Amino acid sequence: MITDTHTHLYSESFADDRSEMIQRALQLGVTRFFIPAIDSSYTQAMYDLEAAYPEHMFLMVGLHPTYVKANVQQELAHVAQQLSARKFYAVGEIGIDLYWDKTFLKEQQEAFRTQIAWAKQYDLPIVIHCRDAFDEVFEILEETKSPELRGIFHCFTGTYEQALQAIACGMKLGIGGVVTFKNGQIDQFIAQIDPSHIVLETDSPYLAPNPYRGKRNESAYIVEVLNKLAALYQITPEELAQITTQNSKAIFGI
Repeated sequence: MITDTHTHLYSESFADDRSEMIQRALQLGVTRFFIPAIDSSYTQAMYDLEAAYPEHMFLMVGLHPTYVKANVQQELAHVAQQLSARKFYAVGEIGIDLYWDKTFLKEQQEAFRTQIAWAKQYDLPIVIHCRDAFDEVFEILEETKSPELRGIFHCFTGTYEQALQAIACGMKLGIGGVVTFKNGQIDQFIAQIDPSHIVLETDSPYLAPNPYRGKRNESAYIVEVLNKLAALYQITPEELAQITTQNSKAIFGI
């Protein structure tokens, strides 16, 4: 069993072949897909996925930092309403992104804090999005750190020291296609991190691993990430699939 802990299967990029794309992943043993939220405009599409594949799809709820705009309070109210209405497996993806736009940094910070508090209230893990914002994300993680705070540092691309800091804050490292890139850098140190601290992800349709780099990513390509990591850890892909799926069960509570 292989678990994709982060995949946007509702993306418009899959509009023409979504069912075929999901079947390709299922045939390769990818049987659990954790679906991060972006904003309220994608909620129904996420519910439709869950209805079509109830045994395989596990939904998160949250406001993605790049979607924190002037209507942030309205979007956060939607997240709060969803949390009170039904079961989710994580609050995510949440965090801070300063790559595209720094205009709403203050609002991103407050949205991150608010959603961490909700995760604690509902005893849910968080799934963190961080881009060009390690200092800002860690400032809030250190401020809110507690025994019950747990989650995944999605698409981890930091340094060895930042990896240790994330783990100390209760996070697993979400490792995806970047580990297969020649300039990805995390392949230089990831084997120094005990595999009990990592989970697999694709972030599809983004960040396709080699040999698909630059193309649309899909959950079936997680096998490339698995094989690369297994080689770095010098264990079999089957062993690493078992470890990382167990790690995901510990985080998501299933």
